[in-house]
Amino acid sequence: MFEILRNRTFRRLFSAQVVALVGTGLATVALALLAYDLAGDQAGSVLGTALAIKMVVYVALSPLAGALVPPRSRKAVLIALDLVRAGVALMLPFVTEIWHIYVLIALLQSASAGFTPLFQAVIPDVLPDERDYTRALSLSRLAYDLENLLSPMLAAALLTVISFHGLFAGTSVGFIVSALLVLAATFPVVRATQAEGGAFTRALRGMRIYLRTPRLRGLLALNLCAAAGSAMVLVNTVVIVRGPLQGGEREVAWALAAFGGGSMVVALLLPRLLDRVRDRSIMLSAAALMTGALFLATWLWTSSQAAMGWTVLIVLWCLLGAAYAGLVTPAGRLLRRSATSDDLSFLFAAQFSLSHVCWLLTYPIAGWVGASIGLGSAFVALSGLAVLGWIIAWRVWPRHDPLVLEHSHPELSDDHPHLIQHLTPDGKHAHPYMIDEFHLRWPK
Repeated sequence: MFEILRNRTFRRLFSAQVVALVGTGLATVALALLAYDLAGDQAGSVLGTALAIKMVVYVALSPLAGALVPPRSRKAVLIALDLVRAGVALMLPFVTEIWHIYVLIALLQSASAGFTPLFQAVIPDVLPDERDYTRALSLSRLAYDLENLLSPMLAAALLTVISFHGLFAGTSVGFIVSALLVLAATFPVVRATQAEGGAFTRALRGMRIYLRTPRLRGLLALNLCAAAGSAMVLVNTVVIVRGPLQGGEREVAWALAAFGGGSMVVALLLPRLLDRVRDRSIMLSAAALMTGALFLATWLWTSSQAAMGWTVLIVLWCLLGAAYAGLVTPAGRLLRRSATSDDLSFLFAAQFSLSHVCWLLTYPIAGWVGASIGLGSAFVALSGLAVLGWIIAWRVWPRHDPLVLEHSHPELSDDHPHLIQHLTPDGKHAHPYMIDEFHLRWPK
């Protein structure tokens, strides 16, 4: 898996992703502790609101990122967005009111809403080979796991010598280093997309492709399952650890690290597994694990909170992390198979936006329901959403899932651009995704 780091451009981009995410992970721990410092037992509600604001920004802005920014401008825009994030992170230590958190989170995540889909769309151009790209996806998953594993461990160590306010400075440094690494990378030359219309039309094109492709509708349902588990971990870990478990700041960091550790183990195993097992089987199995772990946690919490001891929490969080990696890591492979290179950036932006609709639903449930009714009710609600996503994905993602659809268009002339573009070497006509304007239908 690590041999793809020999590619200089990918190595620098991957390094930029790692340092930025480590910084983001420090901010996640610090934000949880800041919320508890300002709101006490209502910290879950504060975090749920802050993360809901993050999701609203992601859903609203990320589809426009690929449509507004041409390929030749990606590098400059990525650097600028990193510097904006660094500046906002430096303001967080000075927060004294809860509404300050909401404003700064909105600014920070507006920059991230543009950065992440643009960054993801660059990688397939850097690594055009499917095998290399699969390994890049797993390395990228590992980088995200560093946000959940290495960052909390580093935060736990730093909290022995500094207050949690100092962790925000580490976040700012991470974004600055990321900007420098992006600056040092050589981006591939990509021709401008041939999609017609303005930015809004091009953004909607990505949404249309996504929602009309059965495997991607299944992916969206699995995103709901992944969001249910991760929302409970990210929103309520601080409440569980600082409340019933009577833990401190470092214990919060270690509990979050357990989630990242489970995710990292699975991400390391996935590349070879994906060479032998279909994406659908792996992702549906991960959904089953996510659902089972949530229902087990629900039963333990509602039957007797005393049963949710430190060891049980760590094991459950590891299982949720493992399931999360199995659900989200293969997503890039599905997107790449479902669009031409012209549409890929739009499709990544659509995935980024639509997946965060799921988090927009689950974060408030984890925070507001947990704070107002009780964590038991939040566990029940999120478990229900997880099983719903699992069942929908199983139903809408067909077992027979070809990479391309062979079809014919007797109503089109032989020189029609669509026929010329998608003619295979053996003379057949194939298309990598379903698009209704040509009346394609997925085989049952």
